[in-house]
Amino acid sequence: MYKIGELAGLANVTADTVRYYEKQGMMGAGTRNSSGYRQYDENDLQRLRFIRYAKSTGFTLEAIKELLSIRIDPLHHTCQESKAIVDERLAEVEFKLQELTQMRESLQRLSAACCGSAHTSASCSILEALEDGAGKVA
Repeated sequence: MYKIGELAGLANVTADTVRYYEKQGMMGAGTRNSSGYRQYDENDLQRLRFIRYAKSTGFTLEAIKELLSIRIDPLHHTCQESKAIVDERLAEVEFKLQELTQMRESLQRLSAACCGSAHTSASCSILEALEDGAGKVA
C-alpha cells in the first residue's frame, strides 16, 4: 500500500496530479487507513502509469478516459474501439507533422534568403519576405 506521495513518486507525477485524476474520475480515491490517510495499491499505480503514458503519447484526457473504460471492462469492448481511438490520434499527429514540415521548409527558405550580415535591417530579406507573405495570408 502507498500513500499519495509515494504513489505519485513511483509514477513520476505530483500528488496534485493524482488528486486531479481522481476529480476527473480517472482514478479512485484510494482507501482510508485508520489514521485517515488515503492508501493506494498496485492497481492504482498501474492505472496512474497507464494515464501518464497515454498522456505522454498525446492523448486527451477524454480519450484516456475512454481507453481506461475499455481496459476496465474488456469483456464489453473490442480491440477495434481502442484502435479507433489510436487511429484518430495518429491522424491528428500526421496532420500536425505536415504542418510542421511546411513551417520548417518556410523557415529554411527565409534563413537561406538572408545574408546574415551586420548591416541594418532596412533591406532585410527575411522581413521583406514576411511582409510579402503577410499580404497573401490576409
